[in-house]
Amino acid sequence: MVTAGIRIEGLRKRFGSGDTAVDALKDVNMVITPGEVVGLVGPSGSGKSTLLKCLGAVVEPSAGRMTIGDELIYDNRWVIKDLRALRRDKIGFIFQAPYLIPFLDVTDNVALLPMLAGLSNAMARKQALELLQALDVAHRARAMPSQLSGGEQQRVSIARALVNRPPVILADEPTAPLDGARALAVIRILNQMARQYEAAIIVVTHDEKIIPTFKRIYHIRDGKTHEEVGEGRDFE
Repeated sequence: MVTAGIRIEGLRKRFGSGDTAVDALKDVNMVITPGEVVGLVGPSGSGKSTLLKCLGAVVEPSAGRMTIGDELIYDNRWVIKDLRALRRDKIGFIFQAPYLIPFLDVTDNVALLPMLAGLSNAMARKQALELLQALDVAHRARAMPSQLSGGEQQRVSIARALVNRPPVILADEPTAPLDGARALAVIRILNQMARQYEAAIIVVTHDEKIIPTFKRIYHIRDGKTHEEVGEGRDFE
């Protein structure tokens, strides 16, 4: 069996019941290995956001199995009790908007999650600064979010997603507000971070600029996934 950062088998999600029931996910199957960045594409209403919410333990599926790393988290029901700890420790989230806390500086925005997980302030800030250095925004460590450019804000949000070293990163339209060069820079960073931290990363996107960079792409249509080999085009 392939070592998987993410394994999804026969995942289904139904909203409502009876004549008004809607099957948002009908048969989703995905395997993403540690160190891999995979694209997830599909038209509006195809189930992309629902899938991300299920995998992020925000929405409960109706059936199927989900595994993160070596831990089965869902098997026709949640098989772990503390979903909040799962989201905090095993899953990093990157959104279209950075959603940085406006009254915390860059370092504290990144250090907050490990502090909440029980790490000492000094150690959390050390980890935050190491990531900010790796993402080339350490020179903005004491800046407030309002003082950052859009590209800098997105790099800080990537640092925040990675700071607890989660095995899974869920990125929802992370390049939508960025121009071509900055969008490709974000995808380059995600690939570097995936390899460095052995994270499995799913990028939901409509962005035609970045789709050619994926080596594997999952299309979702009518609640079902279809895998294809991507171009894996160089970033330069």
